[in-house]
Amino acid sequence: MRGLLRIVLMVVGVLALLMGLLWVGQGTGIIRWPADSFMIDVSAWTIRGLILALAGAAVILISRRV
Repeated sequence: MRGLLRIVLMVVGVLALLMGLLWVGQGTGIIRWPADSFMIDVSAWTIRGLILALAGAAVILISRRV
């Protein structure tokens, strides 16, 4: 059971980290994909992405201790 929990937490953490980095990239204008995204060059998405990426990293660390 612990092994399954560890895998689930790791997957959720990695996905959150990657999604957060995508939001940061779009919010800063570094990533312009998709071209018609409402998130491009909007600083609020940079902050939200940073928070999500940090939360994802925390979940990854937690999954390593379970």
